[in-house]
Amino acid sequence: MSRRCISQLKDNEKVSEVFLVSDKQMRANKNGNYYLQFNLADKTGMISGRLWNVTDASFYNFQNGDYVQAEGATQRYQGILQFIAKTLTKVEAGSVDPAEFVRFQSIDVQKAQSRLKELLRSITQPALQALSECFLIDEAYIDQFSKAPAGVKLHHSYPGGLLEHSLQMMEVAVRISELYPILNRDLLLMGAFLHDAGKTRELAFGSEMFYTDEGQLLGHPYLGTEILNAKIAEAEKLLGEAFDAETAMLLKHLLISHHGEYNNQAAKLPMTLEAQTLHFLDSIDSKIAEYQKYMMEDPNLGGNWTDYQKAIDRKLYKKGITG
Repeated sequence: MSRRCISQLKDNEKVSEVFLVSDKQMRANKNGNYYLQFNLADKTGMISGRLWNVTDASFYNFQNGDYVQAEGATQRYQGILQFIAKTLTKVEAGSVDPAEFVRFQSIDVQKAQSRLKELLRSITQPALQALSECFLIDEAYIDQFSKAPAGVKLHHSYPGGLLEHSLQMMEVAVRISELYPILNRDLLLMGAFLHDAGKTRELAFGSEMFYTDEGQLLGHPYLGTEILNAKIAEAEKLLGEAFDAETAMLLKHLLISHHGEYNNQAAKLPMTLEAQTLHFLDSIDSKIAEYQKYMMEDPNLGGNWTDYQKAIDRKLYKKGITG
């Protein structure tokens, strides 16, 4: 019997299926009664859920990253489909097929890595050329970079998402530099590669994706500058001289400003043409991926419109969208 996937769930539907559970939290309602908030996921998507009137024992019955047999029903609340559980029972990992619960990247990793290397080795500025080579010869880092997601819930939230997102930005960086020669192509290209490098440490990923302690406390822009500093030290050995101080400063500015606004967790506002351009490239690629996710995972399979998406305060017209 085929499983009922999250992307197939409808409003007011009874559900009895195995899912991957994450982000469980014990909360209290206005009357002081405890309930469990959690997310359920499979390879087709994620749905938030609630289990009312829980006890401490039920909270610790399973851990984030476990598989659970979920019994309950779906309902729509404020336009969003959610799952109301009657019971959540831990299922041993050996009894399920992990492939049913992991969203795999849509890219060929080896092909993407090859293109990544090609683009980085097209850099001609000596300091940046040496820096890129230090990253490329670090096989452990490239492997981690290629396995990491770029997010937990919204854009590129699957293994290989960081590679896909960064490579897409690098491709656009090359093209936009041809249209606007005033841009420093090599600097922008390296910035596109490095802007989310800290996510290799900000996020933990496996059967479940979540923020690490240093990810929560420091964030990927800061962690990215730590990774950059270490590689600059390696590049100096490769060059046999000090790394250009201004180039290092401009690279760090790209990393700490790429979120664009203070209210979007940028440490500094973009103050160079390359920094502002990098922010725009990041926004374009992440938003296209996020909106595509809403469209592709929408349960209204036959309709022209998605459900109302609270995160972006709108529905999306999805007619003709196939992937």
